[in-house]
Amino acid sequence: MTAIKHALQRDIFTPNDERLLSIVNVCKAGKKKKNCFLCATVTTERPVQVKVVKVKKSDKGDFYKRQIAWTLRDLAVVDAKDAIKENPEFDLHFEKIYKWVASSTAEKNAFISCIWKLNQRYLRKKIDFVNVSSQLLEESVPSGENQSVTGGDEEVVDEYQELNAREEQDIEIMMEGCEYAISNAEAFAERLSRELQVLDGANIQSIMASEKQVNILMKLLDEALKEVDQIELKLSSYEEMLQSVKEQMDQISESNHLIHLSNTNNVKLLSEIEFLVNHMDLAKGHIKALQEGDLASSRGIEACTNAADALLQCMNVALRPGHDMLLAVKEQQQHFSELREQFARRLANHLNNVFVQQFTQALLQLYNRSYFLSVPGHDQSSTLAQHSVELTLPNHHPFHRDLLRYAKLMEWLKSTDYGKYEGLTKNYMDYLSRLYEREIKDFFEVAKIKMTGTTKESKKFGLHGSSGKLTGSTSSLNKLSVQSSGNRRSQSSSLLDMGNMSASDLDVADRTKFDKIFEQVLSELEPLCLAEQDFISKFFKLQQHQSMPGSMTEAEDLDGGMLSRQHNSGAPLPISSEKDMIRQMMIKIFRCIEPELNNLIALGDKIDSFNSLYMLVKMSHHVWTAQNVDPASFLSTTLGNVLVTIKRNFDKCISNQIRQMEEVKISKKSKVGILPFVAEFEEFAGLAESIFKNAERRGDLDKAYTKLIRGVFVNVEKVANESQKTPRDVVMMENFHHIFATLSRLKISCLEAEKKEAKQKYTDHLQSYVIYSLGQPLEKLNHFFEGVEARVAQGIREEEVSYQLAFNKQELRKVIKEYPGKEVKKGLDNLYKKVDKHLCEEENLLQVVWHSMQDEFIRQYKHFEGLIARCYPGSGVTMEFTIQDILDYCSSIAQSH
Repeated sequence: MTAIKHALQRDIFTPNDERLLSIVNVCKAGKKKKNCFLCATVTTERPVQVKVVKVKKSDKGDFYKRQIAWTLRDLAVVDAKDAIKENPEFDLHFEKIYKWVASSTAEKNAFISCIWKLNQRYLRKKIDFVNVSSQLLEESVPSGENQSVTGGDEEVVDEYQELNAREEQDIEIMMEGCEYAISNAEAFAERLSRELQVLDGANIQSIMASEKQVNILMKLLDEALKEVDQIELKLSSYEEMLQSVKEQMDQISESNHLIHLSNTNNVKLLSEIEFLVNHMDLAKGHIKALQEGDLASSRGIEACTNAADALLQCMNVALRPGHDMLLAVKEQQQHFSELREQFARRLANHLNNVFVQQFTQALLQLYNRSYFLSVPGHDQSSTLAQHSVELTLPNHHPFHRDLLRYAKLMEWLKSTDYGKYEGLTKNYMDYLSRLYEREIKDFFEVAKIKMTGTTKESKKFGLHGSSGKLTGSTSSLNKLSVQSSGNRRSQSSSLLDMGNMSASDLDVADRTKFDKIFEQVLSELEPLCLAEQDFISKFFKLQQHQSMPGSMTEAEDLDGGMLSRQHNSGAPLPISSEKDMIRQMMIKIFRCIEPELNNLIALGDKIDSFNSLYMLVKMSHHVWTAQNVDPASFLSTTLGNVLVTIKRNFDKCISNQIRQMEEVKISKKSKVGILPFVAEFEEFAGLAESIFKNAERRGDLDKAYTKLIRGVFVNVEKVANESQKTPRDVVMMENFHHIFATLSRLKISCLEAEKKEAKQKYTDHLQSYVIYSLGQPLEKLNHFFEGVEARVAQGIREEEVSYQLAFNKQELRKVIKEYPGKEVKKGLDNLYKKVDKHLCEEENLLQVVWHSMQDEFIRQYKHFEGLIARCYPGSGVTMEFTIQDILDYCSSIAQSH
């Protein structure tokens, strides 16, 4: 290693005026590459620069080259990896971290020790040495001495100390005074030495000459010391005096602190007293209003409201720590509690009296109205007077307006005494439920009487008293039967016959009347419920949808005190939200609405099953409107439940119609014609389209259409198969023609496929009937040409058929002579009469069928002429009648009938 060091110093560092101090043989950690050397160097010129140089052997291996150099001031951290165990690895942190592995631990330690010494000597910024043994690091480097930087065998580095500016200036002045200071340094040094000796001698002589002055100076110093002792004695006496003053000042300061503390406590005490007085003092006027205030007048209610709010503020004041332990505070709180109990009791009693008074007044108004529901034994004049009464519900707005004056007091009662608030809520529901039950039942009785028209009809449908129950029983459904009469209303019972009334008793005016009454009923109920719900929300302060204690649950019996307390502690029952409480109160108050609506729906369905269409549309619209306002409200829920019942009645109506289609019976003595359920489907569809125009529940009608039209198709085919007098094709043709005409006229979008199907069935069966009825009017001629076609099919050429013995020209003429014009006309006349017997007059298809038969006959005629022209060319054989003759025959036959 020494030889390598000398070689590196000679070849690399000496030309660069650098001295090599330490060297270590290393390779990069984790990589198998050629070794290199890390060298610690210093420059020979001043100021000294310390560097770490990486030297690498050339690729040829005959010399070394300098690869990279770092200044020592850029080195931040030296990490020896392990301070205890020997480890050749170490890291140098320059601008990035370089990881090295030394050839031996001794070389690594010597290199790190050299770096540490150079750092201590030349750098103000100290390098961090991590995981380095303390034995390698010296505590300090003595100044003024030359120290070995790298060890015993390393070169010595002389200590260098820079000159300051003044020293440099003095040296320059001396060198300027000597001409050979630069050219002959030795002579200049000898001169300086001589001058120094001269100065030393002068200094010694000067010291010896100043001995007398030194003695004088010593005496002066002795006198000065005596004066200092005297001054110290005076200062001691002054200090004793100041000490007594200090003690007095300390006493004064302590006294002032106590006075300040007392003042601070007094201010705080005054603040506490003012807080209690300002926040827990209730004015005498408020106390008088709470004890004696008039709860009947508007001014008294306002005074009581202000007093109650002031009392609540006093009771809810946030006391500071320790206030609740004061006797005066306890007495004031007790006084407030007594005032609250007294006023809450007085307010609850007054509101209960108001409820009773309003309930009594409403009953008197109800009994003084100009109508009462009919009961058995009333005369006819009383009943007629009832019909002149408008179908309206009493207005509760005046009652709500009077009670809303107490809304703020109810809010106060709710927050201070929930038990009394709950009691008032229960009493209000009890009174209102009985009042509304009377009013609503009477209202529905009037609606039922207006629907039925007379007292006799009312009894017919089972209306007795004010209960509004339907006691009539539904008769069995009439079966459809085909009659010989031309009027289809008299031919069979109508699909509308769902109750005791026949279809002939019903007309558009009756249905319009029912629709108006039902709409009026819903229009009266809806604002009534909304007004009551709005009042409950405002009066009982339930408009905020937040969880609060105390209410009812859905499982609780609505008739048995929904808000009653079921425990002795007086704490309110838990509920999910105030919104639920409003809904439950509405259910208790209007518990009779849903049963009465169901009774009215049953009556309307019994009068005419088609009324379910009107009810479905009207109720759907009102449910949709209510759900837009509040999907979970009482009105929305109740109307939704009733809508389910109406939908069931509607489905039942459709099912009954389909069942009656299946039960139709055919008369064996008369022709079928248009089946009753086909005509009644037309009536149903026409009515439904007028009712469901722009309706929300159009989807229900489309589903019903699909079920009905399928039933019509199936049962038309069933009747056609069972028909004995009327041909199957005629039944199918006429009825599907009627269905197609109905669907084309009404333009029902969901039945477009069925319309096309009906048209196809009509066309197919018309063609089938024409072919079947027309048959082969020229039978022998038809058989003759069938033989001709058979020969051609066997391979005989058409022009050679006339050479066949059975099919020669003479045989053809014989057959043609058997069908003169008169015979043809007679046959067509008999065919027209036969078709006339099969077809009905209602559908008016006779001319259509006759024209189709005419076309079919002409087609056969042209076919025969074509065969004659091809198989008997030039024979001159022709039919004894022409196409024009056929047209004339058909026209004259149609006109004669």
